[in-house]
This record gives sequence, structure tokens and C-alpha cells, in this order.
Amino acid sequence: MTREENDSAGKAAIVLLSGGLDSITVLALAIRQGYACHALSFDYGQRHNAELAAARRIAEQYRVADHKIFNLGLNAMGGSALTDSAIAVPTSPQTGIPVTYVPARNTIFLAYALGWAEVLHASDVFIGVNAVDYSGYPDCRPAFIQAFQTMANLATKAGVEGQQIRIHTPLMAMSKADIIRQGSALGVDYADTVSCYAADVEGRACGVCDACRLRAAGFAAAGVADPTRYVRG
Repeated sequence: MTREENDSAGKAAIVLLSGGLDSITVLALAIRQGYACHALSFDYGQRHNAELAAARRIAEQYRVADHKIFNLGLNAMGGSALTDSAIAVPTSPQTGIPVTYVPARNTIFLAYALGWAEVLHASDVFIGVNAVDYSGYPDCRPAFIQAFQTMANLATKAGVEGQQIRIHTPLMAMSKADIIRQGSALGVDYADTVSCYAADVEGRACGVCDACRLRAAGFAAAGVADPTRYVRG
């Protein structure tokens, strides 16, 4: 056991679990480090619930300490192709911040994680954001995470009383291929994960959205067989 694993053994941690490739890898990493993982997922009014169904299966498979699913209803605001049916999911690469960006999503998600962490007296929150192979979302950058962690320790009872909250982003500097290699080394089965922005009710991927392209390129670069079920495959 490494020193890090020894220090974290049995400690409660919140792990944001979407049901996608990145989040299952983060969960496996946190468990490997010895944390008692409390998985947190969101039904935020997204286009489909296939990823959320995958999160439920993953949480059960990994026997997490607890799994909560919060209903947020961000589709009431719209403004994103993932929450507004009037905005089409792009099928070709976009310039700038794409329409699949959900306004303030990670800020909201981390705020809920922070609240639950305080209730559990947990100091550690894990999220699978990535600043290498990603779609240009502003809330996936190191600067955002650092700013949120600073805010968290100013805005909470735990932080004020000296129990510092740490936001862990183990995938931040990894390519999609590196993430897949890391997960594979941990025994992660990616077959039951869903990353597609426009998956069908059976969880089959479209194969043409940005998330599908990044995922497929990652498996190819990692030299790992892509287990994704595609609608057109």
C-alpha cells in the first residue's frame, strides 16, 4: 500500500459519477486509493437517461458506500444542446465553446458534492474533468477547479473550522488514451459506460457527436478494443 493509499484508507469521499468513461475511471482510482466512496449522480434534464442508468449499474458493481441521484431540472433554463431539444447536437467539430456546454453545470454539481461532503464530514471530492482531450468547456480547466476549492474552504463550516476540502481531478492532465490505459490497468470494464450526447434509449451511441469522436479516438490511440455499442455499428 502506498503512503497516499494508507492516508486515505477508509476515509469518506464524494465521487461524481455520470456513468461515462471518465467518471468510472475516477471511481476506480478513488477506490484503489482506499476511500469509502459515496457516488453522486444528477438527473439534470439531459437529453437521455442512458448514462444515468449506467451510473446506477456502476455504483452497484463497485459496491459504493452510497449512491445519490439528485434531480436538478436544468432543462428549465435550456441554453445547451444537452438540455434543450430545440438545439441540435452537433455532428461535426465546433470552434470555440460548443453548444453542448451546459451553463454552470460543474459549478452546480460540485456545489451539491460540497454540501454532501460537509454532511459526511468528508474532506475529499473527486471529479473526472479533463483539460487535454475535452470540448473546450470552461468548467473543466485547472483554474476553475482551483477557484472552486478556494471558495469551498471559505464558504463552508468545515473549511472555516480547519477541515480543508480538496477537489481531486486525477484525469486533468491525461489524454483520453491515457485515461483508458489507466482504467484498463485497474480492471475497468468500459462496455457498460455511456459517453454519447445523443444515445438512444438502449444506451447505444450515435458515433458522430463530439463525445463519441473523442471516445473512439481514445480507444484507438490506447490500442484497446472499443466496446461501445453504436446505433450504426
